[in-house]
Amino acid sequence: MILRRVLAALCTVAALAGAQVISATPASAAPRILYYDASQAQEFVSVVHQGAQIWNSRVTNVRLEPVPAGRTPNIRVYADNNWPRAQTTSLGNGRWWMGRQAVNQGYHQPRIAAHEFGHLLGLPDRRTGLCADLMSGSSAPVSCTNAYPNSREAATVNANFRTALTVAPQAYVWTP
Repeated sequence: MILRRVLAALCTVAALAGAQVISATPASAAPRILYYDASQAQEFVSVVHQGAQIWNSRVTNVRLEPVPAGRTPNIRVYADNNWPRAQTTSLGNGRWWMGRQAVNQGYHQPRIAAHEFGHLLGLPDRRTGLCADLMSGSSAPVSCTNAYPNSREAATVNANFRTALTVAPQAYVWTP
């Protein structure tokens, strides 16, 4: 903190003296925007928005936004009576389903939504059984209400969207 203040003061003095100063800190790039379409998520539309906001609160290199009119979404969200699942076509692109089977068994809906968005953001299932791991999915107890990615999961997503990383198409299914 003190070093930053000293460097800032030196830069100010140098600028006032007419010297050019090159910053060692690169300008931060704008986050990549991924548009999602929740219009076919039926009764889960608000939960889908909540899942997107959870990720937006934890990562900086990507943002999930509802698709504006006239634009093709990167992500489409559906609802059905099966288990939640996701299919990626590439990093940040694909579809996922809010499956009522997990909801009916008592799994926390915002956790399901954030977990499935996690797949589209490049994260695989990690069946650790830990509630602290969002990507542990259904291996965590039904009583788990943690819908937030842990620091490792958030850092991986930020790294995924820091570069032009590509991810091969995958299918993920939430299973008991």
